[in-house]
Parts: sequence; C-alpha cells; structure tokens
Amino acid sequence: MKFTVEHIVSKILIGTSSWTDPGFVQDWYPRRLAASQRLRWYAEHFSLVEVNSTFYAIPPQRMVARWCEETPSNFVFDVKLPKVLSRHSMSAKFLPPDLRTRVPVTKRGIVQFTNESEELIVRRFLRELEPLVETGKLGAFLLQLSPSFRPKTHQLTELDSLGKLLNQFPLAVELRNRDWVTGAQFQETVEYFTERRLTLVLVDAPTSEHFTVMPGFDHVTNPRLGYLRLHGRNAEGYIKGRTVAERFDYDYSDVELRELAERARKLEAEVERLHILANNNRSNFAPKAAAKLQELLGLKRRLERHEQGTLF
Repeated sequence: MKFTVEHIVSKILIGTSSWTDPGFVQDWYPRRLAASQRLRWYAEHFSLVEVNSTFYAIPPQRMVARWCEETPSNFVFDVKLPKVLSRHSMSAKFLPPDLRTRVPVTKRGIVQFTNESEELIVRRFLRELEPLVETGKLGAFLLQLSPSFRPKTHQLTELDSLGKLLNQFPLAVELRNRDWVTGAQFQETVEYFTERRLTLVLVDAPTSEHFTVMPGFDHVTNPRLGYLRLHGRNAEGYIKGRTVAERFDYDYSDVELRELAERARKLEAEVERLHILANNNRSNFAPKAAAKLQELLGLKRRLERHEQGTLF
C-alpha cells in the first residue's frame, strides 16, 4: 500500500473528533436526518474528521468502503488506532472473530500487549482500512496513549515497533501524561519525536497541573504534518468527568477561537499540512467551534468554492 496526499487542496484542514457523538445528533444534525446520511451531511461542512470508533473496534472493510463512497474526493479521515495499541485495556471480543484466537489474552479475555499482538492487530487494521488508502482519503493515524504511559514506567522507544509497522503512513502521537513534557524530560521527548519525524500532537486544554492535562506548547516535530486537538478548557470536567460529554464540556468563545486561529497561522508556517480537530464534544460545541475556525481562517470560502457542484 502506498500513501499519497495529492488530493488535499488546503494546507489547513479542520474537523471534529468523530461525526457520531450523541450531542451532535441531538443539537447539530437536522432532526429527521437518517443515521445513514450523517456522514454525507457532515462532509458538506468539513473536509476532515477523526474516526473515533476505531479506538474501540476494528471496522470491517465494507464499512470503511462505505465511508469512502459517502464523502467527496478531497475528504480526509484521521484514524484512531485501536485502544490496545494505546496501552488501554481492550477485550478480545472487539477484535474480528478470526483474530481473537491468534492474539495472547488473559483469563478474563483481555488482549495482552506484546510484540506479537501489536503486529497482528496492526496488519489486520491496515487490511480493513485499505479503501481509505486506495482512495487517498487517509490523512494520518492517531495514537492516543493512556495516562499510565509515563516516564517512570515506560520509555518512548517502546513506540518504535509501531512506528516501523506504520512507516508508510503519517503517525501522530498524543501523550496524555504531562510528565513527558515537563522539566528535563521535555527536551528528550521533543528530540525523540523530531529524530523519528513523528508528529507530537499539540493541544488546547484546561489550565491545570494535574498529571493527565497536557500543557500548551507549539514544538513542531514533523514538518510534514502538524496536529492540533482542541479539548476545551473545563478543568474540573476534564479531570473528574466520567463521560466524554462531561470531560470535554466546553463552548469556546469567539475571543478564544480568534486566539486559536492566530495559533494556527503560526503553526501553518512551520508545516506542510496542519490538521485541527475540535474535541469539545458536548452538544454542538465541537462543530460550532470548527465552523468558526474555518471562517476565521478563510477556509470555509475555499471549501465552498472547491466543492460547489461536486459533492455528490
């Protein structure tokens, strides 16, 4: 499989982290829009989306092919890697049936993370995602690591095997433990990502010293791809929330979005492509923020000109 990005027409792409959140269904999509039509409707507003469902289960190839059919030619999918690769607990029942018996599991049916299971899962994942590659709609893979992946118990070099398995594709890594980017560890972390030309995910997040809250910084580690995720600024919700809606319950103000637009312009100067994903997924907050950012950056007008008469 060979990855190309020739179809991408804008240097900055903006979208949301999922297109199926319950808040979107309730407060953003038209009331009587069928579930089967949501991706099509989403693609009329944005040219980028992050696939969140792949974090929980490997989708069948026929489903991935349908995503491609339902979106215009210049649409881009950033795809979350399965949670077991991110050092989260994952039950084997969420793997394809024929793969469940090939990976090592615990007595409780939890997939054990080993070199063997990593390679088996990645290779199967790539096979099911072939339609995205073949249509040129794959943007990047996103590895969203667990906060338990921290310097005291792990080394960044543990990610090398995954980097080799995905060396044909852009890989963005979101660290979720701030110890990786504080004190003397910060420079070591930046050097690791820079040397391997991996994209270190940048964030807009609450102001907090809690170990799960990453600070805001703009060190570009891969000039080919910048990746910025907007988590909102609700510190209490982010730290104590039990659901996605509680953790990312934040409605960005116009002033804050103008600040983020300026940040995006500065990052744009350092990278070939910049992906911005709104992850403040309560109600319609994320699509509203993404749409406003498109407007502030002049991307909405470009999207409309490019797509006029060509969507479906």
